[in-house]
Amino acid sequence: MNEATRNEIIHRWGQGASQRSIAQALSVSRGAVARVVEEQQAARSAAAPAPQVRRSPRLDPFDDALRQWLARYPDITVARLLEELRTAGYQGGYTILRQRVKQLRGPQVQLVRRFETAPGVQAQMDWGVYTLDFTDEGKRRVNLFSYVLGYSRRQYLRFTESQDLATLLREHVRAFEHLGGAATTCLYDNQKAVVDRWEDDEPLYNTRFLAFATHYGFRPWACRPRRPQTKGKVERPFWYVETNLLNGRTFRSLEHLNELTAWWLETVADVRLHRELQKTPRAAHAEELPHLLPPPERPYDTALVVYRVVDAEGYIGYERNGYSVPWQLVGQMLAVRVGEQELVVYDNQFHEIARHALWPRDQKGQRRTDPAHRPGEARPAQEDLRQRFVALGEVAQRFHDGLLRHQAQARHHARKTLALLGLYRQTDVLAAMERAVRYSAFAWQALERILAVTAKPKPARETLAADYQPPPCDDPIGPRSTAEYQHLLGDDPIAEPLPDEVPHESAPCEIQPEIRATEADGAADADSDSATSS
Repeated sequence: MNEATRNEIIHRWGQGASQRSIAQALSVSRGAVARVVEEQQAARSAAAPAPQVRRSPRLDPFDDALRQWLARYPDITVARLLEELRTAGYQGGYTILRQRVKQLRGPQVQLVRRFETAPGVQAQMDWGVYTLDFTDEGKRRVNLFSYVLGYSRRQYLRFTESQDLATLLREHVRAFEHLGGAATTCLYDNQKAVVDRWEDDEPLYNTRFLAFATHYGFRPWACRPRRPQTKGKVERPFWYVETNLLNGRTFRSLEHLNELTAWWLETVADVRLHRELQKTPRAAHAEELPHLLPPPERPYDTALVVYRVVDAEGYIGYERNGYSVPWQLVGQMLAVRVGEQELVVYDNQFHEIARHALWPRDQKGQRRTDPAHRPGEARPAQEDLRQRFVALGEVAQRFHDGLLRHQAQARHHARKTLALLGLYRQTDVLAAMERAVRYSAFAWQALERILAVTAKPKPARETLAADYQPPPCDDPIGPRSTAEYQHLLGDDPIAEPLPDEVPHESAPCEIQPEIRATEADGAADADSDSATSS
């Protein structure tokens, strides 16, 4: 019922019209007219209006049982109550039951209590998204990384191009350096870079982010969904950023915006008088600093490592841009380490073979080419290609000779053919070459059509496993007799070897099995550390 109808009811009632006639004239129920009149009279009287309780003859006999259910199970739903009351003989409807439950429960507003923590105990992190109109770069969307210490309220801010995991880790490292350490616990929302998913009401964290948190010694804490008040200390400062830092200022570029943000933190945000603390965040941070977890001497490597196949033109692709590598590696899958400003490519032995500056994220379809990666003179380049085919076997050599005889751009077809080795198994490619030679189909397109019908692309894990060659073992450990281990079992009546057992001839320098296992574990750890450092 709108206010115009309510006003007309009160006007007619004041003129002496009956409730029945008012209801008929305005096409409303007599009960609605009575409620409007009662509410108007109660509002005009000095006494507080008594709460209205709608009665129902069908529901009144179950009023005591209803109160007991609500007292025992405060969060029980009306639908569940209706099921229980039906079994007890209730014949009424759902709507009147819902209204009665609402009256019995009363207001459900819950007050949010401010939660303060001790120095160095808690921090909060969140992202903000803004669309800004830069004078040099135009309008674009940027992301604001915010990390706030719970006790001192001092924060670290930086605008970024994305919210991916590599950016998240990198900005955490900068935040720890800016604030002098990390809090013991940090609260997060359910961003994918931190929380993979929830199972059984428990968060499952991203394993790489957990490794990062372990390196710095803090514990991530995922807040429950749809509860922004849990991270109020980091949510509220976004409004302060919008009304102070971004308000009334123009920015040339993202780099200029971050320069002004660093200046704003130093001269405005850190020295303001905080209303709850009654001190500046910088002064409170001086008290909190001794309680923070100190940064490690060796920062966490936040670079992203991916694998890419070199295409026929000698480029690997990342973010829809191309970066050159030595052209002899066409068709091979290489490891690529992507940092904030540059990209480094490694061969199968994890030796650096290329280094390029990254293209900005807003630029696509670009290429960076190192002249040293391109083929030199035509004759030496052709000879290198021929050697690649000779290494594959007689069939590959005959196919290469056919390319030289039948194709004007034989080198292009040869590089395209080698690129197929990055997609298909070598045995499948050689079988396709043999078929192509048999029918004189000397072109890389013919091989591609044959492979599409007769073979399946190989998975990436198979390529990585084929590229890895374990180091040779000069002194392999052979099988040993079980009799040599009997002393580990204590007093055992079986002290002699079984008849069918043959004692093992020990090496000139005999090593106990326990020591051998320890040395093997140490070697595995050393290999793992060397691979990580490289």
